[in-house]
Amino acid sequence: MHTSLLRPTLAGRLSPQAKPYKTIFASIQKPLLSGSRVQFSTSPKVDAKNQVYASVRNLDQFHTYQLLSASSQTPLLTFWTASYCPTCKVVEPLIRELVESGVGEAEGGVGYCEVEYDAPDVMSAGLGMTYMINALPTLLSFDAQEAQVETKVMDARKMASRQFLEEWIRTEARRHGNRGGGGGNFLSSLFGKSK
Repeated sequence: MHTSLLRPTLAGRLSPQAKPYKTIFASIQKPLLSGSRVQFSTSPKVDAKNQVYASVRNLDQFHTYQLLSASSQTPLLTFWTASYCPTCKVVEPLIRELVESGVGEAEGGVGYCEVEYDAPDVMSAGLGMTYMINALPTLLSFDAQEAQVETKVMDARKMASRQFLEEWIRTEARRHGNRGGGGGNFLSSLFGKSK
């Protein structure tokens, strides 16, 4: 069966066009369908860098950091602290130092911020209750704007361990916006999910 294109004429009627569909489609080449990768950008690939944000004192800041993190497909690590928490003041500089020094960048990078639990706007918004923050300090990761409660850390002794924190940051960085666990057996044993 032979199909041809129809073209409107000046009188408004449709008349057959000389070229059939087969001729038109035969002239289209298929270089992109061959399974080869096509590069859409000529910019060189830039390695992921960790991003340290200012302290969260209101709900808008928190949501902005979540959106920035989700759009760059990097997890947002949150450190929940309060002005009356002496342990927080000891642990926070260590976590900040590790993130600023580049721990997790090789795995895809992370965003980091402190959430000031006792800030009036944070308290009135019920942010701590939303994410079940019942101890300070607490480390909680967000991936694609979802809280990763399975890997939440509330034990201050673990947070004081440089080795534990480095591995936790690397594991969270491996998520890449996939919402799933980024680690292997190491986290299972750390958080008591061994089989």
